Amino acid sequence: MVLSDNRADGTLDEPRADLSAAELDLVEAMRAAFATRGLSLRAVACELPWDFTTVSRYLRCKSFPPAQFVEQLIKLAGYRLSVADADRLRRLHGAAEKGRKDPQHQIRTLSAQVRRTAEQAKEADRRSTEAEDALNRALTEIRRLRTQLHLSTGSLEDRGDAFLTELDRYAAQRAPGARDVPVRVRSAVLASWRTVLVGADSAPTMTGTDSLPGTRDRRCATYDRLELEQRHRDVLDALVPLADPDVGPLGEATVELHDLAFETMVGSGPRPFARAVVYVSSDLSARPDTSQHVLRDQLTAGAAAGPLVDSWRRNINRWDHETGPRWTDSPPRSAERRIALYEALALEPATRRILTELIPISFAAGPIVIGEPPQPWATPARFASGWYWPAYERCLRDLKGWTAEAVTGIDESADRVVERLADPTDAVAHQTKGLVMGHVQSGKTANFTGVIAKAVDRGYRLVIVLSGSLNMLRSQTQRRLDMELVGKENILRDAPEEYSEYTDDPEWQSGGFLSHGELPSRLGAFDVIRLTTRDDDYQALRQGITALEFEKADPTLPFHDPHNLHRSAARLMVVKKNKPVLARVVSDLRRLGRQLEEVPVLIVDDESDHGSVNTAHSGRGREGAERTAINSLVSELLGLLPRAQYVAYTATPFANVLIDPTDQEDLFPKDFVIALPRPSGYMGAREFHDFDSPVPVRKRTVADSNELAHVRPMKESGGDGDVYLRQAMDAFLLSAAVKLYREAHDPSGIGYRHHTMLVHESRRVADHHESAHRIARLWRADQQERDGGFGRLHVLFESDFAPVSAHHHDGFVRPPHFDELVPYLRAARTRIEGGEGPVVVVNGDRDIESGAVDFDRRPVWKILVGGAKLSRGFTVEGLTVTYYRRSTSQADSLMQMGRWFGFRHGYRDLVRLYIGRGTGGDKGIDLYEAFEAACRDEDAFRAQLADYAKPVDGGPAITPSQIRPLVAQYLPELKPTSASKMMNARLVEIRSPGRWIEPSALPVDGATITRNTERWRPVLSALGGPPEQFSVPAHDGMRAASFSALTAIVAHGQMLDVLAELEWDQLKVFAPHLAYLRSLGTGSAPLGEWLIVAPQLASANALKGPLPGTPEISLFRRARRRPGAFGAISDPGHRRVVRELLRDGERGIALLYPVIEPEQALVHPVDPARVSIAFALLTPDRTDADGSGPAIRFQAGDV
Repeated sequence: MVLSDNRADGTLDEPRADLSAAELDLVEAMRAAFATRGLSLRAVACELPWDFTTVSRYLRCKSFPPAQFVEQLIKLAGYRLSVADADRLRRLHGAAEKGRKDPQHQIRTLSAQVRRTAEQAKEADRRSTEAEDALNRALTEIRRLRTQLHLSTGSLEDRGDAFLTELDRYAAQRAPGARDVPVRVRSAVLASWRTVLVGADSAPTMTGTDSLPGTRDRRCATYDRLELEQRHRDVLDALVPLADPDVGPLGEATVELHDLAFETMVGSGPRPFARAVVYVSSDLSARPDTSQHVLRDQLTAGAAAGPLVDSWRRNINRWDHETGPRWTDSPPRSAERRIALYEALALEPATRRILTELIPISFAAGPIVIGEPPQPWATPARFASGWYWPAYERCLRDLKGWTAEAVTGIDESADRVVERLADPTDAVAHQTKGLVMGHVQSGKTANFTGVIAKAVDRGYRLVIVLSGSLNMLRSQTQRRLDMELVGKENILRDAPEEYSEYTDDPEWQSGGFLSHGELPSRLGAFDVIRLTTRDDDYQALRQGITALEFEKADPTLPFHDPHNLHRSAARLMVVKKNKPVLARVVSDLRRLGRQLEEVPVLIVDDESDHGSVNTAHSGRGREGAERTAINSLVSELLGLLPRAQYVAYTATPFANVLIDPTDQEDLFPKDFVIALPRPSGYMGAREFHDFDSPVPVRKRTVADSNELAHVRPMKESGGDGDVYLRQAMDAFLLSAAVKLYREAHDPSGIGYRHHTMLVHESRRVADHHESAHRIARLWRADQQERDGGFGRLHVLFESDFAPVSAHHHDGFVRPPHFDELVPYLRAARTRIEGGEGPVVVVNGDRDIESGAVDFDRRPVWKILVGGAKLSRGFTVEGLTVTYYRRSTSQADSLMQMGRWFGFRHGYRDLVRLYIGRGTGGDKGIDLYEAFEAACRDEDAFRAQLADYAKPVDGGPAITPSQIRPLVAQYLPELKPTSASKMMNARLVEIRSPGRWIEPSALPVDGATITRNTERWRPVLSALGGPPEQFSVPAHDGMRAASFSALTAIVAHGQMLDVLAELEWDQLKVFAPHLAYLRSLGTGSAPLGEWLIVAPQLASANALKGPLPGTPEISLFRRARRRPGAFGAISDPGHRRVVRELLRDGERGIALLYPVIEPEQALVHPVDPARVSIAFALLTPDRTDADGSGPAIRFQAGDV
């Protein structure tokens, strides 16, 4: 029984190839009658006197339908089916029924059965051949290891070979008298053995033995074939047990039966699983055993259970992440949600334990949503069916190899976007505008592809993707959508494959493109018509105007009526953010006139903060300021499309929310702002910095420090400028060799298509070519050295790569000695030099589009020298080493930051960042510290959005329009302006119990600094006595921490008097916090006092200086990341220790830091007028007046 044909989305697979012509005609006619209702298969089945499975089988002639079924179909179609079509359907049924009694038909049926038997025999031969090949490869590897052991002086353990080593270790620790400790074998090693053994166990035949599949004799024959010793056999029997013959078959039918049972719960939520299985198997001659002990046996049947466990994982993850379901009020991604799920499925405790072990609960954060609740139309029933989302989900899982958890994350995030769009079938046109904030290089394309898939399934019929300003960026996006969503059939549209633009694409040739099996319109769904291709942007009047005319099945109804909408093809265009191209789109759409008023449209703006935002100046005295060209055209596009939904994507969270929300023609995200969670496996800012590390700086090692593991600082000195560049090039070559070594030795079979290094030293094009010549000269010089530079590489391997990989290899093999890498170094050098040499200059559109760095069409193993053209949108695949050295202003530098972020599967331990660290007298800045400050700001901003995403009294705590003044807390130099007192509220209070308040916009002017220091005199004078020692023990994986500090107790009123008198570079930045601090002195449990803690530096070279009312006190070097604002001020270790000193409702804590800028610290004696008193405040949790926790309060008025 092929249960996959019964899909919850209402689609059907093609009928069997052995049907007669009369039966095929009948199937086509029945499907046409079925399609007239525009409903899903499940919805239609509910109106017929047959169950879901039976209806599916009849519509495919899997079971021949009785005449009564045909009459019910005609009745169901009603007026939508003409009398002539109804009569034709009856005649076709009669002809097919007569044909089935014909002896010739019976002969054809028998012939088809013979062909199927032959195909099954062919498949059995194929499986046997695969098993034989796997056994031969394993035997070859084992013999190689044994030969290597014989020739070496060390043990197999010393050689670092994992294929047998881990079995030896496992056997030793399981031996009598061994320590009773948990023993694990790396998943990659275990997976390799499972592949070999399970394949041999299940192969229909195997050379050299007549043993039956799945028997103990077959397993022994396999061991004999592999020449394994008894201890290895015992270990493998424990790790990969032979499948229990009493469990029953775990074939495709079992998995599909479970899939179908889960599909019956889509939209309605989980219900007793055993009942669902009984329901969907009602037409089977033999009912499956629904006992839970059988289910447990099936789930734990080793490798054979993989597809079944995957099915359960997909569905459990979906329910774990579901937001606001009707079947439970438990929060998503929680133990409470999983318990509720198990109860709804009526699972026994033993089954629950197994599932929890196989599918751990994910406690990862979900998307942060600021905006109104989902639209009323976005019900589970409306979201349950679809064609393109299931296809995209299948592509991610089967073709791209995504985990179930990663696919569920895309599913959830896409739902949060689509459920806030307007109902495409609504009679009243309504536009929504939203913003989705991702992370740099974190897979935003995958998210908006999921949004497009779900949107077209819901009824949006024109999708416009605004993608980048370069042809290659647009082509990359078009290819991704074509490959993962549109599918081969929609691309070809019955044309021969040689006519496709992807004929030369390796992934097209290897089956990497999604396939629907047939044009979706022939399978009961709808097609996607491309208005642009990989090689051609939108062309006016060529592919445009005729393809943009939307057909109506019923001309008497508007196009957005479900009867017309769900039977019409969707249109997709991916267009460059270029004035002539957008002008052509606008011109063609304008020619369609009022027809557009009925078309539901989705506009996806990728990298929306680049190009789309209006950057034209608009002073307060000017109205109708001229917009930038792209912004004007996008706004005009929205004006032509009253049913358009505009969704902007960006990795820069501050840009789009600073648009004027009162400007109805601009692109402000008035309806929602969604911050995507940090994806699993992502290598971002935290992997290059030691945020909040409890380990003192001097005690950190590559084992516990991200900075020491991945960052290589370059001092801005006047010495040999080639030293760091040569070292970075050595790291690039060495990491290339390690990748090739892993390709050859890692059991996971990992491969590395691309390997790149990015060099960025200047914005000037001439400097890029000079850098390329330097790199080529250094590369040639290595070849001329006696040892080819291997001496330096050996030192770098032992001092850098070996220790880092030892702690961060993520389970991938690593070369035990440098000698093991030598042959791979030569191979890596040859691969890098291939083509036009080792270096490619990429500093303009022509360079990017020349094909030298076309990652889609060919492997790229090169050093790329570039500038701003590589800073946005363009993904440098395989980026392993970055050389970043710029002497320029900070704002300009940060544009290029983050290229080293992304997914680095299989080589995280090899990633290196060589970055300029400005020092003392240099005019350059410390780019690493500047970037760290920017990342901290972004993290803090996202954390605050998460606080305010929680509903208050059933509604949103803040709206997108209120985020704009909130952003000013992080970018004080950006002063939002307003024309409307209602839309641009003034931020008057930020309540932050239990959260640190650390204002950084301290004055620059010496006289102002002096006045502020004098205001602190009452507090500074109280810092008497010797320093006290503060410490916190190790707990929850955090190390112990300690420091000494001067302390004082100050009354709350006295502290407020000081804070209220302080002058700021931006007064409004601190005013909302001051309003909150004042409120703490009122109410039933007022705050009484503040503990002042002034940390003291213990190092011999610590900087000290006198302040009014104090003896010498430690001064802290802190840099301003922009005019008027310092970076991070307080030390994470200090914050962690003093938090333990909070007393609920009784006292607050103030960390005091006299700070001086690094260049001023070089002047002796220190000028007191250059020492600013910075601070971080912490109030007890729930000390706000109404106990509602963190919140912000606005007041109508100009900002």
